[in-house]
Amino acid sequence: MAIREVFMPALSSTMTEGKIVSWTKSPGDRVEKGDTVLVVESDKADMDVESFAEGFLAILLFEAGSSVPVGQTIALIAETEAEIAEAKQRGAATAPPATIAAAPTASIPAAAMPVAVTATTAPSQEASGRLIASPRAKKLAKDMGVNLEQLKGTGPNGRVVAADVASAAGKPLPANMVSPSAPQVITAVTGVIAVQPTAAPPAGVPIAKLVPFNTLQNAVNRNMVASLAVPTFRTGFTITTDKLDVLYKQLKPKGVTMSALLAKAVAMTLQKYPVINSSFTDGGIQYHGAINVSVAVAMPDGGLITPVLANADQMDIYSLSRAWKDLVDRARAKQLQPAEYSSGTFTISNLGMFGVDKFDAILPPGTGAILAIGASRPTVVATSDGAIAVRQQMQVNMTADHRIIYGADAAAFLQDLAKLIETDVNSLTM
Repeated sequence: MAIREVFMPALSSTMTEGKIVSWTKSPGDRVEKGDTVLVVESDKADMDVESFAEGFLAILLFEAGSSVPVGQTIALIAETEAEIAEAKQRGAATAPPATIAAAPTASIPAAAMPVAVTATTAPSQEASGRLIASPRAKKLAKDMGVNLEQLKGTGPNGRVVAADVASAAGKPLPANMVSPSAPQVITAVTGVIAVQPTAAPPAGVPIAKLVPFNTLQNAVNRNMVASLAVPTFRTGFTITTDKLDVLYKQLKPKGVTMSALLAKAVAMTLQKYPVINSSFTDGGIQYHGAINVSVAVAMPDGGLITPVLANADQMDIYSLSRAWKDLVDRARAKQLQPAEYSSGTFTISNLGMFGVDKFDAILPPGTGAILAIGASRPTVVATSDGAIAVRQQMQVNMTADHRIIYGADAAAFLQDLAKLIETDVNSLTM
């Protein structure tokens, strides 16, 4: 006989509090091991939170919509129906009355008493080695005839999620498993990005109305504040893009994007400069074993996310373009897994597509450098033989962490990047 506590889990290393999006179980409901109990919104995603114990959900200490510190008790689970009443009494005595979620009394036996169970995101396997999958993944696998044991999970700690099942079946994720675009209501899928639209004042409401930051904006705000603690420097370079533009026109009909070409050029150059692909740690320079290029993408409903082209230097340009299209599509459908937007080792921010000539980007925490790319424009230049000509040129500016990267490193990297684009651009297709 026991009463177990359900705690607000830490869904990421930077998470300090989580917002309860919804409870998937109601007081009095039977809870099985692995059942989803609630959906929690972290920095950039909505995640299912599962129970590792069996019993009856006795009392909810916080309502949906509440923001709760990590580690705070948010519900109590009773091992038996007889313990529900005791759990309710304990919960009422330990939590502020205003925070306790209202519950239908008819669904809770009067003679029940307290129980507490810890719920958190499920790991990929139990101690027995059994594969762990989210409830939605299990249901979808049954509907689509997919063997879960043959799948490699991409959810937290390797857990199989619904998106993995749909991908294995070669089918799109069912509409009822994709987060809707409504500003307040979000149907969560484990590992799915749930970026809330930027709130806009309703018609007729004064512009002076205060609109609270949404979760993604709060995450961006924290990153921007954290960036102030990093000593950075900026280095600019002008790159002639005539040959790159010609190559792009040739490859565009085959599905190749300019974003993929730029990411490939950066990745190939990073092979020669591992320090530019590194990051600062208290113990020293962290050199990464892979070149994962993040590219900033503006979300159509507000916000910013950086999908990651993993091992970009090792992929051919056609595969890279297909991977990029898939990442962007799933980012805008809010279906990316956390590793697909948080594992970058170098970042590209391209505002050139919006006609911006040049700008400086803010260094994302945990990385060593970010490259800001401006628009390519026709420019009158003096050639090496003294003639005057018109060339397509773009301005790139790199922001780097001066604790691990020095001016000479940045200059050499940009010189080689320019050389690749200006004279050896065809190597991007090899």
